[in-house]
Amino acid sequence: MNTATEIAPGLVIRGMTPPMRLSDFKLIAFDMDSTLINIECVDEIADAVGHKAEVAAITEAAMQGEITDYKQSLRERVALLAGVSLADIDRIYRERLKLNPGAPELVAACKKAGLKVLLVSGGFTHISDRVRDHLGIDYSRANQLEVQNGKLSGRMVAQPWGDICDGEEKRSMLLQTCALLGISPKQAIAMGDGANDLPMMSVAGLAVAYHAKPAVRACADVCINSGGLDRLLTLLQA
Repeated sequence: MNTATEIAPGLVIRGMTPPMRLSDFKLIAFDMDSTLINIECVDEIADAVGHKAEVAAITEAAMQGEITDYKQSLRERVALLAGVSLADIDRIYRERLKLNPGAPELVAACKKAGLKVLLVSGGFTHISDRVRDHLGIDYSRANQLEVQNGKLSGRMVAQPWGDICDGEEKRSMLLQTCALLGISPKQAIAMGDGANDLPMMSVAGLAVAYHAKPAVRACADVCINSGGLDRLLTLLQA
């Protein structure tokens, strides 16, 4: 493993040699929860029915890589969301969700440099679609919650690619998007914070950990441990 070097407070590189340019890449893929946005959506949605602590404990274990069956852990968490109304989700989006610092600036810089932008989330389309549209993101993949009579049923809806966007699905979506664009995965940047981001980060040309769990920081080419997402731009000039 290459030696990690802190080139500025809270900014660590491993194995890359600056300067690199954004235009060396053609795609950037973002995780959503705790990467592009400040919350774990499943935890906040669970709060509406009094299950936040229980769900958050499972989420934390999954992000740390302590849970090997991510799909089952998500099904267990989603089951606890039964009864949450769409109005509750709208309120969480309005009142609790914020873009992480530097997110709009980084996305805008990437698009200006000619990169396509992909959002791949273990979260939910009720949130990810709004984040996608707000930031002008080109492609997205996330889980779809089943709704019955205006409330969550506690299940997810199967989509053409499957019912749960886990780490392997994130990796698959990154590779599919590269194939669609006619580029090598080495021309992609992948940014995330949790263990389920490691599969996509492992195939990307540049893996970036943002305020990430220790297992993710250990595998990343760049670690942004403090400050905003746009700190990546100090390494990758247009």
